[in-house]
Amino acid sequence: MTAALAMSSLEAGGHASTEYRIGAQDVLSVLVFRVPELSAEAIRVDSSGSIDMPLIGSVPALNRTPGQLASDIQTRLGASYLRNPQVTVRVTEAASQKVTIDGAVNEPGVYEMKGRTTLLQAVAMAKGASAISNLRSVAVFRNVDDQRMVAVFDLGEIRMGRAEDPVLQGDDIVVVDTSRLSVVMREVISALPGLSIFRTY
Repeated sequence: MTAALAMSSLEAGGHASTEYRIGAQDVLSVLVFRVPELSAEAIRVDSSGSIDMPLIGSVPALNRTPGQLASDIQTRLGASYLRNPQVTVRVTEAASQKVTIDGAVNEPGVYEMKGRTTLLQAVAMAKGASAISNLRSVAVFRNVDDQRMVAVFDLGEIRMGRAEDPVLQGDDIVVVDTSRLSVVMREVISALPGLSIFRTY
């Protein structure tokens, strides 16, 4: 296991989300239907992970999907200011986030992601899996709220369209072919209840 991998980790349990998660310094478009004075064409997520909205003030945005953030804004506006507000949030500019790609790929390394990046796209950034790789066992490590988590994906099934292509998050670590991990980590992964599910370890 590489030093970077030994320090890595992941997110809360459950199936991997296919939606982009908002990051710090992303630029968002927030549209409040028929209320232009509460809308914003370009609002940047600050370093603390929040945006500042008229009337309702600071709203946490970090690691939320656009849909989740829109729902949060709707709830706050509806509580005190508007009746049945309709809010749409779009990511208009994604700040650079990094992903580490290791294992049986042609060019392992740390790569920049701009916007929504899936597992297949990340492996392609590393010039693809090597000829000796085991595509049925691709691990994604993530660190969220000090929780170490890992999920294993079958890249072959994803390529065939028979499995979902997960969206990566900033600072994820992808290891193609889990046989390249330490014995302890392989035992942890072999104990997972199923593919494509993030679990703590």
